[in-house]
Amino acid sequence: MTLATPFPGGELVALAALLRQQSYRFITVTPATHGRVLKRPATQAAVTLRDVFGWSKTFRAGEIDATVLAQMEKAGVLRDDQGALRSDVRVSSIDEQLYFHSAYPTEDADAVFLGPDTYRFLRAAGHAIDHLGGDVKRAVDIGCGAGPGAIMLARRFPQAEVFAVDINSKALALTQVNSVLAGTANVQCRHSDMLNDLDGQFDLIIANPPYLLDAGERAYRHGGGELGAGLSLKIVEAAIARLAPGGTLLLYTGVAIDNGDDPFLKQAGILLEAARLSWKYEEIDPDVFGEELDTPAYAGVDRIAAVLLLARKGGA
Repeated sequence: MTLATPFPGGELVALAALLRQQSYRFITVTPATHGRVLKRPATQAAVTLRDVFGWSKTFRAGEIDATVLAQMEKAGVLRDDQGALRSDVRVSSIDEQLYFHSAYPTEDADAVFLGPDTYRFLRAAGHAIDHLGGDVKRAVDIGCGAGPGAIMLARRFPQAEVFAVDINSKALALTQVNSVLAGTANVQCRHSDMLNDLDGQFDLIIANPPYLLDAGERAYRHGGGELGAGLSLKIVEAAIARLAPGGTLLLYTGVAIDNGDDPFLKQAGILLEAARLSWKYEEIDPDVFGEELDTPAYAGVDRIAAVLLLARKGGA
C-alpha cells in the first residue's frame, strides 16, 4: 500500500545515515522532564546534534554541520522559528536503531509520540514473546505510532506477515521510514481503525495505546472512556474477535488506580472470562505520569500504573 507522505521518506533515510556516521544517540524522556530540561539556564556551549534532534532546541544555520543542514532541508524537516531554525522531527535511539518521531512539544493533533512508555512496552512485550511458544505467521501492532512495536515483531518473526496499523497518516509514514532504517521488509503499513480495515485472524496482536484523558483529545495521548481506558478495552474486544486459535494478545497500557481499585482490570476480566480466554495481568511500573494527578480528570485518583495484559485464545 502506498501512502501519501508529508516528507520525502528517502531523504529522511539519508539524514539518519548522516546521524549514524556521527554516532548519534538520544533517549527520549517524558514531556514533563523534557520541559524541565529546557527551562534550565542557557549555556554558551556549542550546539550538538542531540540539541537539534533530541531536545528540539532552536539553532542558527552555522551552528551545525552544513551537510546535515542541507539534508534536513531536502527532507522537509527544517523549520524557521522566529528567525531561528528548528527540526520538525526528533530522532531517538532504541538499542542500536534510530527512530524518527515528532518534535517537542507534541501539541499537534497528528503528532507521533515516542517516549519512556515505548521502552517499557518493548521490554515487557519482548520478554513475554520470548516465552510464548507456537508459530507466528500473521501479527499486527495496533496504533503503531512510530513503529517500534511492529519492527520488533518483524525482527523476531522475519517470515511472518506483520501489519503496522494506525489512524494517523503521519505515524504510518514515519513507520515506513523507520522500518527501512531497521531493514524489516516484512512490515506492512495500513490505515485502519483498530482492525476494522484488515481481514482475517492473527496469531499475535500487540498494542501500546493512548491511555490518558487528554483535554485536547490528541490521538497519540487520549484513551477516552472511564479514566482513559476506552481504547484499551476496545483492543481487548478486537483481539477476542480476531485472534486465531492459539493466538495471543499482548497489551501494554496505563491504568488509573482509583481508591485502590483498577477499573480497567475489572472490565477487561469480564470480557476475557466471557470469551473463555486464558490471561494474566501484571504491573510493569506502579507510578507513571504522576503529574497528571494535578489535573481535574484525575482528581482523587491514587496513581497511574503501567500494566501488561497477556491473553491467549485456546484451540491450537
